[in-house]
Amino acid sequence: MGRFNKIYKELSSPIIIIGALFFVFGFITWLSAILVPYLKIACELNNFQSYLVAFSFYIAYFFMSVPSGWLLEYTGYKKGMTAGLAIMAIGSLVFIPAALTRTYGLFLAGLFIQGAGMALLQTASNPYVTIIGPIESAAKRISIMGICNGVAGVIAPAALGFITLKGADEIVQKITTMTIDQKNAELNALASRVILPYILIMASLLLLAVFLYFSNLPDIDADEENAMADEEALSKTNIFQFPHLLLGVFTIFLYTGVEVIAGNTIISYGVFLNIPIATAKFFSSFTIFAMLVGYVIGIIAIPKYLDQKNALVISSVLGLIFAFMALLTGGFTSVLFIALLGLANSLMWPSIWPLAIAELGRFTKIGSSMMVMAISGAAVLPLLYGRIADISTPKSAYMIVIPIYLFVMYYAIKGHKIRSK
Repeated sequence: MGRFNKIYKELSSPIIIIGALFFVFGFITWLSAILVPYLKIACELNNFQSYLVAFSFYIAYFFMSVPSGWLLEYTGYKKGMTAGLAIMAIGSLVFIPAALTRTYGLFLAGLFIQGAGMALLQTASNPYVTIIGPIESAAKRISIMGICNGVAGVIAPAALGFITLKGADEIVQKITTMTIDQKNAELNALASRVILPYILIMASLLLLAVFLYFSNLPDIDADEENAMADEEALSKTNIFQFPHLLLGVFTIFLYTGVEVIAGNTIISYGVFLNIPIATAKFFSSFTIFAMLVGYVIGIIAIPKYLDQKNALVISSVLGLIFAFMALLTGGFTSVLFIALLGLANSLMWPSIWPLAIAELGRFTKIGSSMMVMAISGAAVLPLLYGRIADISTPKSAYMIVIPIYLFVMYYAIKGHKIRSK
């Protein structure tokens, strides 16, 4: 019994618990990379309709992040994160009737509920890992969390893709010659493939919620840990008096959009380039693996060799280079450069977040809520990509990432320094 208690205490340490939560973030979030092409086939969708998968999941951040901040004021971090896991489990449960009836609207409803739970988790966990130690090494801690997120992100689409997209090339070819009844039967069978995976996901989320509720994860006072540094800052009366935060919120909006574009469109882009689905279904894992490489670089280099500002400058430059190369090349080479956007994107979140919430003091929770709300960029921009892809081509649609990386560069060089209007 004593040995069990010792192991339980070790597993209940804050860094391990938060790392487990970031693993959950990555697993649930990057499942959409497979759900986009999977539901496109199962529910017979065009590009724009298929990217409603990302829209439904991430738009929940817009509606739920500020209420999440208010909720955390009353519940504290631990109970808030427990509630977030429970809400995500409910969203996973909705996938069962959605699959049984092959109703795209129900799939989107389940994704929205999952996104709502994730918004609550993100609102609590990101400031937690930022302020639990020195602010100058926050990017390193977030990069460690990014490893947990990225490992799950590599596993999740590969595992779900193996189950749901097995034989997808043959199915796409067969349904073109089938009668309506035969096609419906084939697509119903395809839709049912997600039932067992999402039952397992729901059970895992509930178990983690119970573990978290009974863990010894401490609540911390963000106001004390991130106190104002000067009298002028102490005189602030509302969150809109922090222009570096407001610019940071917009930067996160743009960054999350381009991150999801890089991860969620790469499979469809490969198919557009006549690469078989059996091969293309692994492409999103390549993007996430590139992000993992970037996280490792961040852990080693920040802040010893590279500060957060310069890491963001380098990331934006790499994003521009890789985007232009993807547009100028073709075939597997072009796909490779889209995957390398994961490397360029990897240190953006760890760098933007601490720069944006620096010196917010008692406004830290609401500032963090606004940052999480900005994740809704991942809902809007992939949808815009899908619309452009339908009008022109999936390749030319990648042009939209160019101005995004330019704005990230501006924030890294100048925007994060602005302290007055």
